[in-house]
Amino acid sequence: MIPFVARRLAVAMLQLVGLLLVVFFAIRMLPADPVARLVGMNATREAYLSSQHALGLDRPVLEQLLSYAVGVVRGDFGRSWVSGAPVMQDIRNVLPVTIELITISFVLAFLLSVPLGMLCALRPGGVADSATFTYSLFAGSQPEFWWGLLFIYVFFAVLGWAPAPLGRIDPMMTPPPAVTGFITIDSLLAGNMAALRDALHHLALPIATKVFVLSGPIIKMVRQNMVRVLGADYILYARASGLPPWRIALVALKNALVPALTLLGVLYGYILGGAVLIETVFSLGGIGQYAVRSVLAFDYPAIQAVVLVIAAISLFVYLALDVVHAWIDPRLAA
Repeated sequence: MIPFVARRLAVAMLQLVGLLLVVFFAIRMLPADPVARLVGMNATREAYLSSQHALGLDRPVLEQLLSYAVGVVRGDFGRSWVSGAPVMQDIRNVLPVTIELITISFVLAFLLSVPLGMLCALRPGGVADSATFTYSLFAGSQPEFWWGLLFIYVFFAVLGWAPAPLGRIDPMMTPPPAVTGFITIDSLLAGNMAALRDALHHLALPIATKVFVLSGPIIKMVRQNMVRVLGADYILYARASGLPPWRIALVALKNALVPALTLLGVLYGYILGGAVLIETVFSLGGIGQYAVRSVLAFDYPAIQAVVLVIAAISLFVYLALDVVHAWIDPRLAA
């Protein structure tokens, strides 16, 4: 297993290096002038040149690349051209918001989807199968921001069960001291149960939106693979040998989970990069909104850092899934 993980890590590092080069040169090829955006179109020539020098854009491109690469190796992505704060500090403030939201959503979606997918596969064509199939199509037929707005209207405006979509915690409540950046964990560490309850209350609607949208494709994937596995020869042999149904279901589930886990990893990376819609609808202030602000402001250091951080997290998720796949099927680690 160690050589297998080492190979995957080496490939991931090469991918990150390639991505760093692509992003660095791609944003500099855009028909945009970040210096003019910062100093204004009516600035004097002296002010323009001074800002260009301060940003380091008057140096040769290869020199800029070398300086940036050395900084990345040291964990320094530079300073934001807009806020002036270190980019890593900004990302540490916004990244936990998005990670907390999508991780809880994925765990709940997985726990909900696997039993439903198994149930549909054990009785294909039944009432549960038809109802779940309709639900999966219905949930995936509209974009997630639309479901978020609809949930806000129903559960906040009409029923009054959910709080106003104004962030991660009530504006009138003092948030717990930031230790990890995850408000639920920080509330537990501080022993502030009132803040924990309020944070979970504010997370309920965005998480419900994510679970509602994500569970559809996962249920379909689990169901299809369970049907395929249950029709395999070794499952028929297991039934003929008199194995109890629960043992057969566990064996089938183990073999049917691999494609579902692959889908889960792909969806995680996709949702992580596109979280801006839900974050905007619920005013969460995560890395998605930070990325959009950086792009609109031509903030090169922030854009580069966001892309690399999201890519690194996605590659880590893929590595973890590869390890799980190798654990389920040891032949993959050979």
